[in-house]
Amino acid sequence: MKNICFYFQIHQPIRLKRYRFFDIGQDHYYYDDFQTEERVRYLVDQSYLPANRTIAEMIRSSNGKFKCSFSISGIALEQFEQYAPEVIDSFKELAKTGNVEFLAEPYAHSLSSVFDAKEFVQQVKMHADKIEALFGKRPTALFNAELIYSDEIGELVAKMGYKTILIDEAKHILGWKSPNFVYTHSNIPKLKLLVRNYKLSDDLAFRFSKMNWSDYPMTAEKFIEWMANTPENENIINLGFGYEVFGITQSAYTGIFEFLKALPYHAMEHQIGFVLPSEFSKKSESAGPLSVPYPISWVGNDKDLTPWTGNDLQQEALNKLYAVGERVRLCSDKPLLRDWLILQTTDHFRYMSHKDAYGTHYESAYDAFMNYMNVLADFMERVDAQYPTTIENEELNELLKTINSQELQIETLENEVKKLKAKKVKAADSK
Repeated sequence: MKNICFYFQIHQPIRLKRYRFFDIGQDHYYYDDFQTEERVRYLVDQSYLPANRTIAEMIRSSNGKFKCSFSISGIALEQFEQYAPEVIDSFKELAKTGNVEFLAEPYAHSLSSVFDAKEFVQQVKMHADKIEALFGKRPTALFNAELIYSDEIGELVAKMGYKTILIDEAKHILGWKSPNFVYTHSNIPKLKLLVRNYKLSDDLAFRFSKMNWSDYPMTAEKFIEWMANTPENENIINLGFGYEVFGITQSAYTGIFEFLKALPYHAMEHQIGFVLPSEFSKKSESAGPLSVPYPISWVGNDKDLTPWTGNDLQQEALNKLYAVGERVRLCSDKPLLRDWLILQTTDHFRYMSHKDAYGTHYESAYDAFMNYMNVLADFMERVDAQYPTTIENEELNELLKTINSQELQIETLENEVKKLKAKKVKAADSK
């Protein structure tokens, strides 16, 4: 039986305000709250809420046959909590159906998996904690920011206990192989790889309403038939894209929501099912290992990291930011830690691209770079005030070990206190 695995990415950056050189050392608040709220409200009203209502209707009308998953960055969840709590409620209702899976990702939708392994592990845990607190279930599959993946990243993910990770179809990696199978990490068979079918995903995300497209108009019946006509042994078709496809990239007047509603009906006609990433990878045999020696992503034709690291501006900003990672993780200053997360968001570096500055509100890549670097200069001054750069790395590492040891001792003692309290309550109840 063929299966469709739908997954949607939801992420919006917190916009930086115009921050000038003379603000450094004077103003420690970096954000344009008005612009951020305005963008969130637009997406919520035009896309996220209508799409959630449509997904809920699809689950009901298919008698629970339709399933899908979401990767929502921690930064986006915070914005919903602040500006649009009804979206959180809407996702909680979807979670109650049991037909929706929430995926783990780096909390800040960051490039930490490439630049700072410790930070990556910490952010994934932080995000999983947030998802569990909001929706009642801890993620078991991972969607890295921008679907960035390599063998090295896979090892980190496997060590964290994840059994499934989603990656993109890159021709220089797959070669003649089809994306419509489950694969495994090159040397960790327990880590399953679900490969996004980029052609079918992009047909829906970007070509759906293009009147000059040879396959226009695309109907739900036609789309399902394309999948039904894939080779019989290809049993999983992974379709992934940004959730704003529904209502923004493809606006409501294109018929995108009606198209969505019709999918389950035509899928059932062709005996095609819908599955969640974790459940399918658990029950499916692998078609073999997949070696990915260098990081790939889901952006552009080259599927690499150049949208974020392709020029000197981006590399300088990234290197300076992640150079202070160890020091920031020593801090207990909450505003500083929050700024650290927000400044890691991938969008800031994409805006510095000369070729593909998707979503930018800056006049140029250089304008984006200068604004970010002014903010970063002030941020680094604040970090330096707490942990001066005069501290040698060896001394810093020893300090970090001491703090980690103390945290473990505190955690152990807290667990002991909990056990003693539980015993005390039990003893009181028995009387």
